[in-house]
Amino acid sequence: MFLAFGAVAALVALWLCRRIVGFAAQKSEDYEDGTPDFDIRKHLNGPLLCEGVIYGPTGRVSSRFVADFDATWEGNSGSMKEHFVYDDGSVQDREWHLQIDDHGKICARADDVVGEGSGQQLGPTVQLRYRIRLPDGSGGHVLNTVDWMYLTPNGTIMNRSQFRKFGIKVAELVATMRPKDIT
Repeated sequence: MFLAFGAVAALVALWLCRRIVGFAAQKSEDYEDGTPDFDIRKHLNGPLLCEGVIYGPTGRVSSRFVADFDATWEGNSGSMKEHFVYDDGSVQDREWHLQIDDHGKICARADDVVGEGSGQQLGPTVQLRYRIRLPDGSGGHVLNTVDWMYLTPNGTIMNRSQFRKFGIKVAELVATMRPKDIT
């Protein structure tokens, strides 16, 4: 009985800790006074280079990638085509369809996103939440995803994403995005 109570208390403490501190506890308002201002219409526009790593559930790097993005905007509506090349030679393509309102609220759609993603642009950050369906070769699972993008003073975007299934973190992505040099 005491052991069961201890296990339940530990789970409750872990859940509370996750809600109060750490990645999952962040709110857009935490960053509203920061600079520079992140405007996705400006900073996620044109050809971009993305480089990153994906960590598996044990915290070890499970994959590395380089990606070319091409984003275009007409007013508050945009699209971003992504072409990923992974370290094992596999490739993946995605096209995001984005809408932003005058208050920084973001709606995002893509073929492998279940329903519609939503987010907020505020201060030097963009936060986006969505449910992504993995390719069949990766099990076809649907994962709850939280992306946080942070604009650095030199214009590089740092992206950190966590992927969860049943509330358990199964993967994490860390990547940079910056304008691609056109020569």
